[in-house]
Parts: sequence; C-alpha cells; structure tokens
Amino acid sequence: MATAATISAPLTSPARRSLAAFTSLRRYSPAPHLNFPRATSSSRSHSFRVSAASSMSIGAAEKASPVFFLDRRESGFLHFVKYHGLGNDFILVDNRDSSEPKVTPEQAVKLCDRNFGIGADGVIFAMPGINGTDYTMRIFNSDGSEPEMCGNGVRCFARFIVELENLQGKHSFTVHTGAGLIIPEIQDDGQVKVDMGEPVLKASDVPTKLPANKDQSVVKSDLDVDGVTWSVTCVSMGNPHCVTFGPKGGQNLLVDELKLAEIGPQFEHHEVFPARTNTEFVQVFSPSHLKMRVWERGAGATLACGTGACAVVVAAVLEGHSGRNCTVDLPGGPLQIEWREEDNHVYMTGPAEVVFYGSVRL
Repeated sequence: MATAATISAPLTSPARRSLAAFTSLRRYSPAPHLNFPRATSSSRSHSFRVSAASSMSIGAAEKASPVFFLDRRESGFLHFVKYHGLGNDFILVDNRDSSEPKVTPEQAVKLCDRNFGIGADGVIFAMPGINGTDYTMRIFNSDGSEPEMCGNGVRCFARFIVELENLQGKHSFTVHTGAGLIIPEIQDDGQVKVDMGEPVLKASDVPTKLPANKDQSVVKSDLDVDGVTWSVTCVSMGNPHCVTFGPKGGQNLLVDELKLAEIGPQFEHHEVFPARTNTEFVQVFSPSHLKMRVWERGAGATLACGTGACAVVVAAVLEGHSGRNCTVDLPGGPLQIEWREEDNHVYMTGPAEVVFYGSVRL
C-alpha cells in the first residue's frame, strides 16, 4: 500500500490529545515534511500520509484553524485515526454521514497489510445509529470478512466517538452492532467499560455442530483436532468462541508453549463450526486470574480479543475454574471481566489508545 508517502512529524512538547488539534497539517503545519518518491508502477501504488503525533499536538496548527483533522475533504483520500486496545489495532473511519462504508472489504485488506498498508487487525466504521441507537459500528477484518462484533474494537470505537464529539468526563452511549446492542461507558480514568450483553450458550446459536451435553450448551465437550482430543466449551458473545483449558485429561495448559499458528487455524476451520470460530487457549492461575492466547477468526493470532476474554470467563465459570469477576491476561495486557449473576450480562473494562492520525489515497 504505502509505496509513496509524506510523513508530517511536528516536534512539539507533549500536550493533550485531541482531534481538534490535528488540523490540515499540510496546509497549516510549519513542521518539515519527509517526501518519498512516488512509485511509478505497482499494483499497490498508493499515497499515504501519517501524522506521527499520538502524544503530541500542533500548537501553531490549532491556533490557525479550528477545523478537525477528520473534517478535511480531499478527493480520493481517506482520513483515519489508528487506535489500539492492548495491541489489538484498528483503523477508525468517521462514517457518520453515510450508512455505507467508505472502503470496500478488498480495500480494507490492503489497508490492514502490515508491509504495504497502514497495518491493522481491522477497519472500523463509525456510522449513523439505527433502531434508536446513537451510533452503528461495523468492522472489516484484515482478511476482508465482517465479524458481528469486536470487544477491543468497541472500546476503540468509544474513544473515537468521544474525540469526534469532543465529549468530556464520564459518558455512555448506545451502539448498534451485528451482535445487537452494545453500551460502552467512558470511565473517569479514561478506561472504557462495556456492557457486552448476555452470553449465548445454546449450541445451535453459537453456532456449533457439537452435541449439547449440559442443558442446550456445550461444556467440557470432546473435540478432536489433528489427533488430539481437546476439552472445549462453546460460547457466543455475538460472535462464536471455542474455549479450551487444555487437552482432555491433561494438566493445566501452559499457553506460552503453544504453537498457535499451527493449531489455531485447525480450530477456526473445524467442520463443527459452520461459521468458523475464534479460539481461546486458557491457563488458570487462580479463581480470579486467568491467562489466554487467542486465534481470531479472520485475523489470526492477535495481542488481545475482548469478546474472547468475556467468553473465557463465562467458560471458566461453567467449568468450575473461576469466579465471576476475573483479571484476564492477554499478550497485550490485562482486561477486567465480570459476568454478573443479577442480570446475566458480561462487563468488560480496559483501555483504548490513539496510535496516530493519517490519510491514505484510495
């Protein structure tokens, strides 16, 4: 993707991060530009501009114009903000003026390419709300597929909305997703707490073809993968998850020793998961402390998966490994997950951070 680029890197003192501070950099910023020659012939020939200012603001630009960075209107350019939630990274696009995504799934694949594009696990669109909700969130994975929901993605989405709307303090809003209604709430410390709704346990709704063995659910069921019988519990958090604490009859799983790139795809594409599946491999430290690695459907190994962490706690409770309030360690950092008995909802709390602001020619 990024075979030609202009990088704006204003060297100013750290200040508050705000989209209002990132005005039309090319027009107003006095900072020097690094100009790279445009490729003359390539199927990936795109122009890509990055404002490398995740923890810096542009004082001169902010005084020169109140125009938001994302309000710039340049034909053929997509303005975006890259966020991450514990290393699970996304390209956020302001799509509030249309119910159709500004990029196609095929373009999303190129944008997510970590060598020739921006690099991300997915592209997320902030769209107009429907059915009485404040906003709609859609996402294209790095392989172009569209998942129902993404837990880390919705935290990034929430922070993006706060920046777009210039909201201050504690706020919550309703978001329509493919998994239904999601309600994120910005906390006083800047973290995002999300009501992820009720877990779906009915086997046919997850969906999985594994036969139900506990009421209508699949709990500690046998699943043969490449000659090894794994004990699995199936949960949907609006998207399908297969959670395993290890092979049947085995000792506590040591997740850091897993060859995830080898075993993950075999779970994802297993015939018992008609919609494919996300897979979480879990190590138990204590009834309130779990560790997981994830193979995400459509994205592969990622540093974090919010819906996966939620599914892990639900599965841990069902299998008797943990209580309902747990810290879940992921490669990118910890999430706090609570499965409340009072309302049967799962609540996820964790961070979301800006990485950089940029523009790319489509």
